[in-house]
Amino acid sequence: MRRRSGALAVAGLVGVSAALRALVRAEVRLARRRIGRLSTPYAADGTHGDGADAIRLAVLGDSSAAGLGVADALELPAVLVARGLAAATGRRVELRTFAVVGAQTSDLRPQVEAALSAGAEVAVVMTGANDVTHRVRPEVAAAHLAAAVRALRAGGCAVVVGTCPDLGTVRPIAQPLRTWARVASRRLAAQQAAATVAAGGTSVPLGDLLGRDFHTRPGEMFSSDGFHPSAAGYRAVAEALLPAVLDVLGVRTPQAGDPLAQPLGH
Repeated sequence: MRRRSGALAVAGLVGVSAALRALVRAEVRLARRRIGRLSTPYAADGTHGDGADAIRLAVLGDSSAAGLGVADALELPAVLVARGLAAATGRRVELRTFAVVGAQTSDLRPQVEAALSAGAEVAVVMTGANDVTHRVRPEVAAAHLAAAVRALRAGGCAVVVGTCPDLGTVRPIAQPLRTWARVASRRLAAQQAAATVAAGGTSVPLGDLLGRDFHTRPGEMFSSDGFHPSAAGYRAVAEALLPAVLDVLGVRTPQAGDPLAQPLGH
């Protein structure tokens, strides 16, 4: 009787698991319909500041690095970081963006090669969300990131990685899929941070730093598709990244009350 009860319990768990998988698949389809489509992001390449000594900045990653979702080129996160870097150092910043909409971490290699060919002195990398949505194992995605960071460092380029955002803040994703997305994205972010540091880069925990703001102020922080950041969201991302970029370049890290610690200018 005990053996039969155990078999029934296992059968019940299998049934629940199958039902949950079916529910999650249905919610994925629903979320994709709810999340709108945005146009191609603005080109971010250009020169910012007018100092004689240039800093060559490269931005790599996915649609968040490309700035998908804003209505003005000056609102792009890469441009905001470049302008903040120019203001903080008094140097000219030559910005190149190699990020690709829809890219997974496994797609970073050609971006890395292009950045090194362009002579990048410092690179900002933002990736991970597409790995979560495509259910790439976090250890696999983290290994790809580590390889990218090592290659950049071997080429003499300093690296700052903005780790995977908290996808549990995305409202078009219903429960229980939203809880799964939060757990998966935070697990990936933790592995990204460890992989980045081990490979010689600097990590910035975007989910930890900004997750609460995106959760409590979604109408302000998300763009019209409900998935990508808005201009305000990207500004918060750029403000989180800039101190780390200054630090890896050997520029004094802003402290409280320091003019460099103030939000990026409009």
